[in-house]
Amino acid sequence: MPTSADGVVFRDMTLEDVPAVDALEQRLFPADAWPLHMFLSELSQPETRRYLVAESGGEIVGYAGLMCIEPIADVQTIAVVPEFEGRGIGSTLLTRLITEAGLRGAADVLLEVRADNPRAQQLYVRFGFEQIHVRRGYYRDGVDALIMRLQLAPEGAPADAAPAHTPAPDPTTEAGKA
Repeated sequence: MPTSADGVVFRDMTLEDVPAVDALEQRLFPADAWPLHMFLSELSQPETRRYLVAESGGEIVGYAGLMCIEPIADVQTIAVVPEFEGRGIGSTLLTRLITEAGLRGAADVLLEVRADNPRAQQLYVRFGFEQIHVRRGYYRDGVDALIMRLQLAPEGAPADAAPAHTPAPDPTTEAGKA
């Protein structure tokens, strides 16, 4: 199990993790939280999904998920508890999702981020994501979603070509709900 310098362990999410992840989801995103059955449904589709958790001291402190249906991958969620922000956990989770997207043949990685979450937006921009669209009133509280894209393969190149951008993570900034 890969571990960071401060003892954070990153691993695949399991069904046993869902109750803890659901509790964090409800705590971190009360207006936009996924219902428990969404995580169960996502984990039941490993052919197109990959979900990860970050643990510290046996407690889940972050999680992230990816859906990939060639040639597009979509970051479904990414979250880090506030007490662990700024330690590179969000950057590590995002790096692993981007790597997984490439391994699954994606040419592009898409995500939605709240227009009122500049910290998450900055993380994504550092990784090479560009805003390509706005979904007006996307979130339950009426906040817009910014649609962002990272090209893994240059325009017109096959998905297995060299990446258009190599992420340059900065461990000082973390993301909120994608």
